Amino acid sequence: MDRRSFLRKASVGGATAAAASTLAAPLYAQGNRTLTLVTTWTRGLAGVHDSAQRVADTIGALSDGQLTVDLKAAGELVGAFEVFDAVVSGQADMYHGADYYFVGQHPGYAFFTAVPFGMTAQELANWYYHDGGMQLHDELGQIFGLKSFLGGNTGAQSGGWFRAEIAGPEDFNGLKFRMPGLGGLALGKLGASVQNLPGGEVYQALSSGAIDGTEWIGPWADEKAGFQEITKIYYTAGFHEPGAGLSVATNREVFDSLTPAQQKIIEIASAECHQWNLSQFLSQNSAALQRLQAAGVQIMEFPDSVWDAFGNASNEVHQENMGDELYKKIYDSAMASMRSSSAWITRSEGTYRSQRDRVLG
Repeated sequence: MDRRSFLRKASVGGATAAAASTLAAPLYAQGNRTLTLVTTWTRGLAGVHDSAQRVADTIGALSDGQLTVDLKAAGELVGAFEVFDAVVSGQADMYHGADYYFVGQHPGYAFFTAVPFGMTAQELANWYYHDGGMQLHDELGQIFGLKSFLGGNTGAQSGGWFRAEIAGPEDFNGLKFRMPGLGGLALGKLGASVQNLPGGEVYQALSSGAIDGTEWIGPWADEKAGFQEITKIYYTAGFHEPGAGLSVATNREVFDSLTPAQQKIIEIASAECHQWNLSQFLSQNSAALQRLQAAGVQIMEFPDSVWDAFGNASNEVHQENMGDELYKKIYDSAMASMRSSSAWITRSEGTYRSQRDRVLG
């Protein structure tokens, strides 16, 4: 074979290989796109709606307008608790919400918001970004055709608003109380009649007497919701959501149709909002609590007997789900990471905080 013949054949072979390579590459939709984002929040819900809007705006900004996110608050396209199915079915492209609303689809979803006696906000971030949590979120999402990321955090949530003081575990028997997720299942074991209501419906339910009490988020969001207008008994520490994460989930076919850069933009926008939203809540809560106290709200703490009952009931709930292989896998991973993180945080930051408070007074 002469040199010219060899080069000609090599050129044809190279072109064929290049064509095959082009055909094998993923096909990405071209041009500007609008993605419909549904949320579990009505407009005006402090912090949580803000975080959904933040993600939508950041995706648009980072993509330089290639991606426009059309945010539909709860009730504008689908109901608050219908967003999961809407995105799975393709009725909407994305949702922003609290994944523990979807424990009916799989109980493992609770870990990506909060579980009783679970992780603080920092411990959740440690697990999610460095100890396998993100990969487990993705493994869970693959079952339903979703690609999910953490996209907000409320920090530690309050124990809730009550019409009467809680003196012991028996006071939960027959109490009509709003609490979603596995925390609600634990309260049910204490005899409570647990209601799972969207955030936009809680004030009316408490005001009308449809429920006897409710947890929502924390002093700032609770004050904005107006619960202090109905009752003055407020427990500031709860067992159910020590660091509640919020999630952004995209229909996986839609996500896969985006370019790698656009996919990364959704991931980055979600992660940025997680930290921004946590700081938003924590920066507002202390001043809001002072205002609530000035308005006559009684700041309460549950007695040890109630905390013990919370713990026993929570353990029962976890054990009932251990027969599900993926739930156990997520539980074991989350608890191992939590204990590891806590061991250092308690010795370092925990000791520092107590000493700082002592020294500064």
